[in-house]
Amino acid sequence: MKTATVADLRNHFPKVFRWIEEGESIEITKRGRVVARLVPAGQSRRRKFAVPDFLAIQQEILGPKPTRQPSIVEEERSTYRY
Repeated sequence: MKTATVADLRNHFPKVFRWIEEGESIEITKRGRVVARLVPAGQSRRRKFAVPDFLAIQQEILGPKPTRQPSIVEEERSTYRY
């Protein structure tokens, strides 16, 4: 187990973090006394299920999205010149 001081954490955190990423447990010391232990987290768990494709389900139930028809106001506006 490696040791690092509080000052090491403050001044050389990337180096200490690399140790943790490599799987090392680290004792943190302050004035020569151990105050904490940093232990790498276990492997992240993957989901046990797949997230459904809700958009595909919606399109399967409702069909494709209908094309939008222009409103009466939009038709009237298109006849005027600006």
